[in-house]
Amino acid sequence: MTQTSAALRARAEVDLAALRGNVRALRSRVGPGTALMGVVKSDAYGHGMVPVARAALDAGATWLGTATPQEALALRAAGITSRVMCWLWTPGDPWREGIEADLDMSVSGMWALREVVAAAREARRPARIQLKADTGLGRNGCQPADWPALVAAALAAQDAGEVTVTGLWSHFACADEPGHPSIAAQLDVFHEMLAYAEKQGVEPEVRHIANSPATLTVAESHFDLVRTGIAMYGISPSPALGTPQDFGLRPVMTLSASVALVKQVPGGHGVSYGHHYLTPRETTLGLIPLGYADGIPRHASGRGPVLVGGARRRVAGRVAMDQFVVDLAGDTVEPGSTAVLFGPGDHGEPTVEDWAEAADTIAYEIVTRIGARVPRVHLGERPGTGPAEDHQSG
Repeated sequence: MTQTSAALRARAEVDLAALRGNVRALRSRVGPGTALMGVVKSDAYGHGMVPVARAALDAGATWLGTATPQEALALRAAGITSRVMCWLWTPGDPWREGIEADLDMSVSGMWALREVVAAAREARRPARIQLKADTGLGRNGCQPADWPALVAAALAAQDAGEVTVTGLWSHFACADEPGHPSIAAQLDVFHEMLAYAEKQGVEPEVRHIANSPATLTVAESHFDLVRTGIAMYGISPSPALGTPQDFGLRPVMTLSASVALVKQVPGGHGVSYGHHYLTPRETTLGLIPLGYADGIPRHASGRGPVLVGGARRRVAGRVAMDQFVVDLAGDTVEPGSTAVLFGPGDHGEPTVEDWAEAADTIAYEIVTRIGARVPRVHLGERPGTGPAEDHQSG
């Protein structure tokens, strides 16, 4: 059932105008010959994949990136026709559907090449594939020792009309740590693996290794395409690199809730499970209807900051599954008042980085873990890309 914005118990407002501005700011950091991929995996880092994808394309992204094939196919089902790359495949995944949807599919090893070739034969059309090199991350990707065999097999499949090798790519391990020696080392290995593949006859449309931190700080890594994930959402990849404002970025998501209850309690009153918080004096408590089932980190119990009644408060006691409490220090706040957990910080509200620090984690985790029962309210959608007014997606 559709609710009005005022009736929402909680909401994650997603400022698509800010997202478009971030894409433009990121594009300004790369050369005119370098394309930008907007990474929209994990429901666009919790922001709502389809509206975000459309806004990113509207602002100049020419590629979209997802982790799973199901995410990529959902973009196609929504009518998005841009180039879409998908990189996290497992045996038995829907390769044929990916081929028929014109996805660019990552191949890291011989098993994947065999599966995509079999699917191409079934589909009777070539698959678009990108070969991923493990240049030092040690996660997905083909090791240098195995690269010659994979390149040879991919070229043979291409000669047979079963695949088209559209790209060569890799991923950094430590680009969010300025000056880390692995950055230069991985670039060297990438250059070597590119040179080998191209000497053998691979003619990639795009070569890419730069993620958000490398896009912001490692210009020599930009090649033909940069993949911007967290930075597109106005969040710095790392405090060591700088704040969002340092890079001309604006946070896109604001998470808020309606205060569900306000009550007066005596001093020494226990609050929430385990009574890890006792009121130091007679005070007022406010109940916020969000909990760890909504993605509020339990590790931030006693520390998570919230703007309520014009002042910053902290979670009092443990975060529970559906709710947590703040000590209002005797202030009177009406039920239904807005509690802001994080946002751009324009009005004194905490930021995503503040919550990451409180939970001893990274900002990526804070936004991506916001659960499905918190409606996403997309602001600033343009005609032709979605509803002209606020749009909610669950």
